[in-house]
Amino acid sequence: MTEAVTDIGKFITSSPKIRNGKPCIAGTGVSVHRIAIWYNLGNSPEEIARQLNHLTLAQVYAALTYYLANREIIDTEIAADEAEGDRIEREYLAQRNTREALPVSG
Repeated sequence: MTEAVTDIGKFITSSPKIRNGKPCIAGTGVSVHRIAIWYNLGNSPEEIARQLNHLTLAQVYAALTYYLANREIIDTEIAADEAEGDRIEREYLAQRNTREALPVSG
């Protein structure tokens, strides 16, 4: 008897209702972007699977395969997300510093 072959195309899904349509590991909220970031920080697929212990190694490899096949696009999106996060942080700090500089009435 032959074992069933897994269709790896079913490991990655995308829906506008989950992570704003970013590709995710099917059945989870874990985005390919998140796996790519961990990978680019030097984590091996095995380390990523250990840290996100609800994922199988096959799921991590599927996410990495998707990432590597679309690396330029995903890296550009990650950079844009990081730039937006930096902008929001600068705006928050500027507002906080402005509030702290206001005289206290009393």
